[in-house]
Amino acid sequence: MESAMEEFFGGQSTIVLFIVLAGLVFVLARAADLFVGKAVEISQSLGIPSMLIGATIVSLGTTLPEASVSVLAALNGNPGLALGNAVGSIICDTGLILGLGALVAPLPLDRRIVNRQGWIQVGAGLLLVLFCLPYSHLNSIFARGGNLPQWAGVILVVLLVVYFYWSYRFGIAAAEAQKPEGESKEILGVLIQDLLLMAFAVGLIFLSSKILISCAEELAHRLRVPQSVIAASLVAFGTSLPELATVLTSIRKGQGGLAIGNVIGADILNVLFVAGSAAAVTRGGLSVPTDFFSVHFPVMLLVLVVFRIGIFLGKDSLQRWVGASLLGIYLVFLAVNYLL
Repeated sequence: MESAMEEFFGGQSTIVLFIVLAGLVFVLARAADLFVGKAVEISQSLGIPSMLIGATIVSLGTTLPEASVSVLAALNGNPGLALGNAVGSIICDTGLILGLGALVAPLPLDRRIVNRQGWIQVGAGLLLVLFCLPYSHLNSIFARGGNLPQWAGVILVVLLVVYFYWSYRFGIAAAEAQKPEGESKEILGVLIQDLLLMAFAVGLIFLSSKILISCAEELAHRLRVPQSVIAASLVAFGTSLPELATVLTSIRKGQGGLAIGNVIGADILNVLFVAGSAAAVTRGGLSVPTDFFSVHFPVMLLVLVVFRIGIFLGKDSLQRWVGASLLGIYLVFLAVNYLL
């Protein structure tokens, strides 16, 4: 499919490519609108906080593009792209997407949930860096790089299962506390219908994102954007489009908590699901280039720490200054990538 898309877009004019991009963005927005709407309905019918729904069901759906791109890249002998996509997506999700979201409007915080999920978010990022460190030659880390071993990928996938089980138990407890009387059959029928529609929306988001990436890569090549920049920023941005569409749609619908939950959950899944599964299916693990230790990992940890500071200082919402800070870090990250 990818080769067919490359051949198709290669034969189109630049104007046609821009028109296709605009059409794909429209499809993404409509699919995200359906996805968020059904997620909110599930949250309301089950009595589960929308932020928790965003950190589990919604983030799983919006992270599927990253997972598919990374696993396929690893299997096709391009492990650098696999890890770069995961780390770049965390930076993009937290820096660009959450930054833009908080700039549009202060995002409400459910402190009980954001603290539980948020510390897992930071812990997952730290764990990824620790797994990638070359302990046998730490003194030459900026000259030789590192590696995310296959066994570490397996551990991350196991932790993914634990994370979902823990979230499931937490969600059940929240739902039991607000369980409506005598409506279980009716709720079950509506729930199945909503989940099916969400699955359809995820499929549409996934397909349009995949086509959009190929179209954007062709445009980048024509504009002579370096391949390294494409891998570190364009691919990560392209696979993060579902999160961007979901977050902006959530804010427009007055569901800021769902937006924050989606980004937190997506960051966790980018480590446990995306990087973990890509490393687990690669015998030699994922190679970690030197620029990850000098640029990518420090920026990833920085945006996660700034986000935590914003949560700590914000009383009941993520303020605009936090959004401006996160967005500024992302823009500097892009500039550094281009300079390098």
